[in-house]
Amino acid sequence: MIVFVHGVPETSAIWTKVRSAIDGKSVALSLPGFGCSRTDGFGATKDDYVGWLLAELDRIEGPIDLVGHDWGAGLTYRVATAHGDRLRSWAADIANIAHPDYEWHDFAKVWQTPGEGEAFVENQNAADPEERAQLFEAMGVPPDDALEMASASDPTMGSCILALYRSATPNPHHDWGPWTPTTAPGLVLHPTDDPFGDETLAAEVAEALGARFERIDGAGHFWPYQAPDKAASILQSFWASLA
Repeated sequence: MIVFVHGVPETSAIWTKVRSAIDGKSVALSLPGFGCSRTDGFGATKDDYVGWLLAELDRIEGPIDLVGHDWGAGLTYRVATAHGDRLRSWAADIANIAHPDYEWHDFAKVWQTPGEGEAFVENQNAADPEERAQLFEAMGVPPDDALEMASASDPTMGSCILALYRSATPNPHHDWGPWTPTTAPGLVLHPTDDPFGDETLAAEVAEALGARFERIDGAGHFWPYQAPDKAASILQSFWASLA
């Protein structure tokens, strides 16, 4: 089973095009609080989400090929390194966030700052979806997909974003590193036009994990919306090589 995990500020809908372009059974999980409810008592920290993901994987029968994007990638790196026996393979992008020298982007720094993060979320949710969608369009997301992303934003998602990012200072490696090669075969994806990516750091993480490194040429951060066919081809070639 192919298991897709989305990131921030997204829902599982980001995987629809990729899933349509691949062969084989798949499921796109929804992070608690992202387009769905947040269970009472769920802290929404990075470790809370890892625990949630492991529980979801336990419910799925058969070998698992895990694919993560953005924070879904961060969770994938943690599962692959600490619980690799649960996986047949894994693939994830923005590996630079797993590097010991990684410094969070400007949005993350705002979300991690008490008061500023809450104000950001409140202002975003006060805006019309069409207005919020302009930010995603500026990053190369097709208009309909940008509106889909923007329409999913709500106070629950906002609170989860703040808790998640505040649990990951100064960076994910601080608590989850150092990394060692994974037991399950891995693939690091690098969309070449991702403003949140860093090819040098990502390649170093891939080497540390013993993973393959593949570029998605001409794609930006939201490559599942922007280049689904190209990404699906790369993923299917990787899975075929494992047979």
